Amino acid sequence: MAVSYNGLWKMLIDKNMYKKELTVRLGISSATLAKMGRGENVSMDILEKICEYMDCNLGDIASFEKDDKEEDKADV
Repeated sequence: MAVSYNGLWKMLIDKNMYKKELTVRLGISSATLAKMGRGENVSMDILEKICEYMDCNLGDIASFEKDDKEEDKADV
């Protein structure tokens, strides 16, 4: 399964915020945001900081998406 942070990106757009602004305000590294941009895992501490700051729940900023390979295995 892959992680999608599309909810976070949409939320930033809705609040007219840039990713850079988020890193500065929360004290998280740009490398962490880059990992999120690639759909990689980040620590729950980071996700908690973001949720607190954005006043939202984890499901609002992140979701799991099935890989095509996993779907093919299920068909067998």
